[in-house]
Amino acid sequence: MTRSYTAEDLRHILLRIDGRGYKAYKDIGGAYRFPDFDLAFDSVQSDPFAAPSRLRAVIPPEVAGLPGRLYASESRAIGVGCFLARAFASQAGRMSGRRGSGRSGEIRITAPGQQVMANTAVQVHGDGTVEARFTVGLPARGRRVLGRQACELLLEDLPDLVEDSLYASSHDTEELWRHAAVNEDADALRGMLAARGLIAFVADGAMLPRTSGVDDRPLRSDTVVPFASPESLRAAFTLPHAGTVHGMGIPAGVTLIVGGGYHGKSTLLRAIERGVYNHRPDDGREQVVSAADLVKIRAEDGRAVSGVNISPFIGDLPLGQSTRRFSSANASGSTSQAAAIVEAMESGASGLLIDEDTAATNFLIRDARMQALVPKDREPITPYIDRVRQMHEQYGISTVLVVGGSGDYLDVADTVVAMDTFRPRDVTERARAVAAAQPTGRVREEGAAFRVDFERLPRPGSVNPAKGRRESSIRTRDVETLQFGVETLDLSAVEQLVHRAQTRAIGAALDYARRRYIDGKRTVTEILDLVMADLEGEGLDLLERRLTGEFALFRRHELAGAMNRLRSLRT
Repeated sequence: MTRSYTAEDLRHILLRIDGRGYKAYKDIGGAYRFPDFDLAFDSVQSDPFAAPSRLRAVIPPEVAGLPGRLYASESRAIGVGCFLARAFASQAGRMSGRRGSGRSGEIRITAPGQQVMANTAVQVHGDGTVEARFTVGLPARGRRVLGRQACELLLEDLPDLVEDSLYASSHDTEELWRHAAVNEDADALRGMLAARGLIAFVADGAMLPRTSGVDDRPLRSDTVVPFASPESLRAAFTLPHAGTVHGMGIPAGVTLIVGGGYHGKSTLLRAIERGVYNHRPDDGREQVVSAADLVKIRAEDGRAVSGVNISPFIGDLPLGQSTRRFSSANASGSTSQAAAIVEAMESGASGLLIDEDTAATNFLIRDARMQALVPKDREPITPYIDRVRQMHEQYGISTVLVVGGSGDYLDVADTVVAMDTFRPRDVTERARAVAAAQPTGRVREEGAAFRVDFERLPRPGSVNPAKGRRESSIRTRDVETLQFGVETLDLSAVEQLVHRAQTRAIGAALDYARRRYIDGKRTVTEILDLVMADLEGEGLDLLERRLTGEFALFRRHELAGAMNRLRSLRT
């Protein structure tokens, strides 16, 4: 901020530039003291059709009025911040209106969805200060300043919006507390899983179905069946605020989710997949919590792979192509899934989540008949069924696998959960009896010991966001698409990305890693360690020189997923 004036100074400037060319809006750059808060213009657009201006409202503790208990811990502050961001977005949506050309009059904020995560849109600081970052389309007719309409927007509507959405006095205090407490409970619950030998917990009464495949809100229907744990898998936890909660604990090891079609297998897996994040109150999954390092894996035909050792799963290919440093610009379903598993191990995954429907069948299983037809010496793939126990025993990596047709997996499972009309049953003993009574006749194919090295060294220059004359050009179209320099990254198979703000932050983090740590001497694992440690110590603002409200925190696994899908990556 280069200068600090009052709200009246802002009014005078806007009236002075009324009717002038749009670039005259540059005169309002700086910070202004309003009666109850500070307003800063971090960037001012030069055209009504360009990206809107970026603003910050900073409300001091005595004005924001948040009781100290609402931000006494980081978990509480994040929960409250996400609530306030949603409130701001809702109020802005009602208040925004066309005030001329292009985006004139538009007020927007990057509000979180159903998940609760640290972000830069609204932050509740340790002293109770509330900071909101948002965008505003400054009013214009054609490319002429509408100064009087800008006065109305910035000096009347905006202060009302700030008061109605960001002040504690505008909200029910108990509702604010509920968002703080639910978030702190989820963090506490996740922290208790490992000591109980669990990788996930699904509370009794949880509502798992979502509105649709593109709408993550809970399905509101009389037909939705609340989750109820089978007695044999029931666990109880005492949380700081909710007290004792009961539900199904999923133990470490190999867990199968079985059952008929449309009985809820994938719905349960999806809830576990999203359980790496906390959820807002009334989401239905507030107490569905997973270990933070569970990673969803799927086949991904056509993806790029760079120097990954997939030899534990796929031996040397025809014509002598080695798989110890496997690279491909167009990987098959099986090689892409093998690469994704090794990459997840490299990024520190503690467990893998796999759905038979989105897996490569020949990677999951080779049954007895196929073994008889195609000898092992003609089949380079060692199927996952013959590695899954080794992964747990040697590397401590658990697996939760949805299966509907691969009954051979009953031989290697520790726990089997059957979904029957959306109700889980523990059928582990029954599964063992079936496996004993009906042997498949297949032969284990694990071959050599399971050894994986994680020594990939990304080459400087191969992570390159440059485009044309711009040293760094990074844009996001949606949560699944990242434009990084001249490359368009398809992240649709990185299924635990849940918000566009995470994708934006990952793009910036790749650039940050390029500038700071990708030197040809550090491994992928070391680079991830360093970037995530910096984020933990300094926050998301370190990723970009300019302040933005469009970042949300991501996991190291999604950062690795984006890096690994760069077609330019060389190791």
